[in-house]
Amino acid sequence: MEKYKANSLVLDDEARKNLFGSFIDLPSGNTHYSVEGEGEKWAVLVHGYATPYFIYDKVANGLIKEGYKILRYDLLGRGLSERVKGPYTPQLFASQLDEITKAVIGDKSFVLFGTSMGGTITTTYAAAHPDKVEKLVLLAPAGMVFKAPFYMKLAKLPGLGEFIFNCFGAKTLTKNCAKEIIYSGDKVKEDYMEKFAFCTQYKGMPACTLSSLRHTILNFEEDTEGYKGVAKAKIPVLVIWGTADKTMPYYQAETMKKILPEMQLITYEGSGHIFLYDEGERTMKDVIPFLKG
Repeated sequence: MEKYKANSLVLDDEARKNLFGSFIDLPSGNTHYSVEGEGEKWAVLVHGYATPYFIYDKVANGLIKEGYKILRYDLLGRGLSERVKGPYTPQLFASQLDEITKAVIGDKSFVLFGTSMGGTITTTYAAAHPDKVEKLVLLAPAGMVFKAPFYMKLAKLPGLGEFIFNCFGAKTLTKNCAKEIIYSGDKVKEDYMEKFAFCTQYKGMPACTLSSLRHTILNFEEDTEGYKGVAKAKIPVLVIWGTADKTMPYYQAETMKKILPEMQLITYEGSGHIFLYDEGERTMKDVIPFLKG
């Protein structure tokens, strides 16, 4: 959105005073989060590569109606969480998840959701803390080997990657993500783009997403280890995937099924990468039976 100039504002303590939600200083970095619902059961929602935690709006509402208390937060480097220095690895994100759940939930176990890159994060965490994860819901997850598009290959090149992301990263991410909204009308797309663009105002996101691409999204060998750990721990897993997903292609589900042979797979014919935002009510109709089962 033109009214929000990308990479133009500093996200510091003074700025946080006027922003929505809650903030907490964790060892890994200052984290923007929200706790919703009055239930006794906990669900933790981990978003993906670019879109902040608002991507779970419809899923969160559905879980609250089912008696869950919700913790959702922005990953480091995007949304309104701190743009920390250093490589954005699965271990960094898993540490953030471990730290915020301990701070907010304590020793209780919970249901864990991960979408897109959140699939790699949640499986990395769950493999290390299987006692904390009751069930795992993966929505169009990253973590398997896939044929990287040309722009991702370019982004891996030192110097050129920085140039591309600094010049075009924020606007390109906003528009490309919105293209994955297939069934909702223009109003939903506009709301999505405005919420996304609001967060891209704060400096540092292009560098953080570039680092995440290099060190997490395209770190296939390490990403897969988390999935193997989940299989070993026998954590119940539900995977939902759309066949028209342009970001994390559906064919990866075949590889995932080999690593997680007991996972439940639900296929959405013609749905895009962010169906949880586009088709939230439909998503919850499939998630709730799995959680109750």
